[in-house]
Amino acid sequence: MTQTTTHPCIMPTEHPYIMTDDRILGGEPIVKDTRTPVRAIVEIWR
Repeated sequence: MTQTTTHPCIMPTEHPYIMTDDRILGGEPIVKDTRTPVRAIVEIWR
């Protein structure tokens, strides 16, 4: 039997590809399954 658990530090957001994890970048929003902060993408896009 496989059981999936999520760490209490991982928080989903309203967007399916964005998440926060208190253990990664102090809880800054990141692209899911990466350490890429959303802030970095927005800065490149501007």
